[in-house]
Amino acid sequence: MSIRRAGGATAGAEPLIVDGMVPKHEQLRGRLTELAARLPAGSPLPGERQLCVEHGVSRITVREAIGQLVSEGVLVRVRGKGTFVAERAARSRLHLASFHEDMRRLGLRPGTVVLDVGRSVPPPATRRALELPPGAQAWHVRRLRLADDQPMSIDDAWYEAGVLPDLDRQDLTGSLYTLLAEEYGCTIDRAEQTVRAAEADRGTGVLLGVPTGRPVLVFDRLSYSGGRPVEHAESTYRGDRYELQMTVELGGS
Repeated sequence: MSIRRAGGATAGAEPLIVDGMVPKHEQLRGRLTELAARLPAGSPLPGERQLCVEHGVSRITVREAIGQLVSEGVLVRVRGKGTFVAERAARSRLHLASFHEDMRRLGLRPGTVVLDVGRSVPPPATRRALELPPGAQAWHVRRLRLADDQPMSIDDAWYEAGVLPDLDRQDLTGSLYTLLAEEYGCTIDRAEQTVRAAEADRGTGVLLGVPTGRPVLVFDRLSYSGGRPVEHAESTYRGDRYELQMTVELGGS
């Protein structure tokens, strides 16, 4: 049996939200963030009416707080069913590793769907990055990368054809870095990479299963083997499923 406090609140429950320095929707957002962190992914959130009663706020306040958390990827709305805790983002440290190695380290099951593979003349920026002469062809490989059978990223990569003469006859559903090392003696030992935020266009959204305009992380990577550039890739990750972790130290300047 519930024991009621004076004023109607249930013993052990959080106090009702009241006017203060922090707006009500921000107070509720904080509480819902803590609740989502305690629940497994896919757990349903209490309904709007119940949240209004439990926290002493209006339905407008509830909808505003939930809307913010949906846009941040903490919660997800399912039409006709309600609001649920979203999947936790995979947190990767900045390091040189294949997608397969990265996902396994995070406890996720990697998978790959090969979208396209062929030889063609790369864009000028890629030609310069791979140090190819004008008109030279390179392998163009596009793959959809999965984690626990759900879309995680799109890899759009170019490879130096002279180093990998028969790449189109290889199994490209596994780790390409492992393939390059074992089949071609081409071990990726260094990479230069930049990361930027972007919005998913329609094609990217369809492949990643997110609405157009949803935030994504775009990695531009130039990979080397023995000092020779062999891969120029752009990898687009879902912003709600992937995040980066790094250690920042005090510099000398």
